Amino acid sequence: MIRIGVCNIDVSHPKAFSEILAKGDRARYTAVYNDGFRGDDEVEAFIRRAGLEKRCATMEELMESCDIGFVQDCNWDKHIAHAEPFLRAHKPVFIDKPAVGNVRDMAKLRQYIADGAVVVGSSSLRYADDVQKFNALPAEEKGEILSVYCTCGVDEFNYAIHAAEMIGGILRGAVSCAYVGATDAAGVHAETYRVRYQSGATAVYTITHGVWQPCYLTVMTTKGTRVLDGTGAYAPMLDNICTFMETGDRRKAGLADMEEIFESISIMLAGRISREQGGGEVRLDEIPADDPGFDGYAFEKGYAAAAKKIYLA
Repeated sequence: MIRIGVCNIDVSHPKAFSEILAKGDRARYTAVYNDGFRGDDEVEAFIRRAGLEKRCATMEELMESCDIGFVQDCNWDKHIAHAEPFLRAHKPVFIDKPAVGNVRDMAKLRQYIADGAVVVGSSSLRYADDVQKFNALPAEEKGEILSVYCTCGVDEFNYAIHAAEMIGGILRGAVSCAYVGATDAAGVHAETYRVRYQSGATAVYTITHGVWQPCYLTVMTTKGTRVLDGTGAYAPMLDNICTFMETGDRRKAGLADMEEIFESISIMLAGRISREQGGGEVRLDEIPADDPGFDGYAFEKGYAAAAKKIYLA
């Protein structure tokens, strides 16, 4: 049985993931460290609900007590600091989406990985059943990808990263991203971005602000058009993580290399810069090293203020 230690239960994922894992016999959440905005009442409720063995006082204690760490803060700017005991010990750590929010943190994670750290992530949409089924198609049936279109909602990065990640599940080698424009109707704001790839393919994604939208990916290839559904992606991702823990083989487990995760983040960063500049292509390899990125602390403040006590439900 794979033992999972979770850092923070800010988001709904620990609740949902633990319930999915409880239906099988491969892995369990066994310990928690919490210094996020969830109170002791919710932490204790999660411990009882998921059958955890202990609550840890430090991240070092959490790292020693489990086989893999799940860093699940809502604030991506805290992810590396919380993951560091695992990174330094070369013990596997899953960093939930968005893994990081700026170029500097990507560089830090790259260095840890180069030194032997084992990092997996990030958005479950990259591992959705439909995405994996599409990738498994014979080349003569699948054809060459010409263009894809993805819809997503809620915000500009925390949830919108799902769009870039779902696209990244089937299409890699992004060169640039450009802000196309915005639409406002009935109080809903939507923004559209276009990504250009080395292969010549393009991807377009539209995200809404403040309104949830399901993730669907329309894929046009030289053999036809398919619509991929992003719902129900948690279980496939958890299966892949378990396979990785059991085999030690990232590719056999179907887990993305972290450079693929970084590409999705870079797409979002380039898109934001393009929007701030009024449009036009921004190359991913030309994002300034001092670009401020997306503010995880500001997001955490707003998220915490609006959060309901979901672990008491």
